Amino acid sequence: MKFQSSSNELLKHLQIAQGSISNNPVIPILEAFLFKLENGLLQITASDLETTIITEVKVTSDQSGVIAVPAKILVETLKALPSQPIDFDADDETNAITITSAYGKYKLSGENGADYPETPIASDALSVTLPSSLLNLAINTTIFATTSDELRPAMTGVYFQIEPNAMTFVATDAHKLVKFVLKIDNKDISTTFIVPKKALNLLKSALAVSETVSIRFNKKNAFFNFGDYLLACRLIDGRFPDYNAVIPVDNPNMMSINRLDFLNSLKRLAIYANKTTNQVLLKIEKSELKISSQDLDFSNEAEESIKCEFSGDSMHIAFNAKFLIEMLSVLNEETVVLEMSVPNRAGILKPAEQDPGQDMLMLVMPVMLNTAN
Repeated sequence: MKFQSSSNELLKHLQIAQGSISNNPVIPILEAFLFKLENGLLQITASDLETTIITEVKVTSDQSGVIAVPAKILVETLKALPSQPIDFDADDETNAITITSAYGKYKLSGENGADYPETPIASDALSVTLPSSLLNLAINTTIFATTSDELRPAMTGVYFQIEPNAMTFVATDAHKLVKFVLKIDNKDISTTFIVPKKALNLLKSALAVSETVSIRFNKKNAFFNFGDYLLACRLIDGRFPDYNAVIPVDNPNMMSINRLDFLNSLKRLAIYANKTTNQVLLKIEKSELKISSQDLDFSNEAEESIKCEFSGDSMHIAFNAKFLIEMLSVLNEETVVLEMSVPNRAGILKPAEQDPGQDMLMLVMPVMLNTAN
């Protein structure tokens, strides 16, 4: 098995595929890439059995073959080389590999490609298509709200709810929740599934804005096709919480405020907050928001005032500054609205103006008011 390729072009695809390889693989061969060469096209597969990435690169070759190539040493070698043509030569009997560059030769040991696990097949799969820019936006605005608590597996991923006229993406860790709705035509499809965080993080790094993504799914797996890539992942088997039940619908107190002013103020005040609760207190009047924080253990405290527009009764409500900072950081709009009812009920953060065909909602639970405030 021989081929010639650009080192940079090969490295670009390998680095994206490498993201699916586990640091502690279930079986040793999963530390390797699977190379399949046929008709001048090199197919590269990387997997941890839960998430699989397959990509294709055009190479110069009139041969065919299959071999498993150690991922780490190959990527590190190509990263250390300036952009140049390289020759890849694998012995079909011994699995010995030789890479030749303008600087010299590098030898490494491969494995029999036939021993590499089979990849999932999209049998009995339904499919929807959407612009990759919108999928990327949906991932970026929800993934931070997932939990890392393995005792609640359904909440470690993002919930996809597909309906004939919309796709809804939801993530929550029980302290914060994000719901993002895209109004798109999905024909007559109605289904739900939960995509793991790892697969979505890999999608974020691989999606190109100009591409369209085809999403196929069955009861066990989801398949994302875009450009030269296919990402397949095993879906999370679990029941997602009834998120609509926790979203308050009657929120008469509404504050409109500049997003960056609010975000930067919270970043400064978080420095002075208690490191366990990260509590900041919001005191809201008609045209002014006062934000304060304190850490009694170290006698630290700070307070700032920001102009805002507020309708409703004056309020004192406390939130975790870290959660608000995460939410405000993923939004892009100049002005945001914080809707509230009473100090012990969740607040709703939204863009002041929603983009056409989109509906964004972020929920954050309050923290107990520190009476010393």
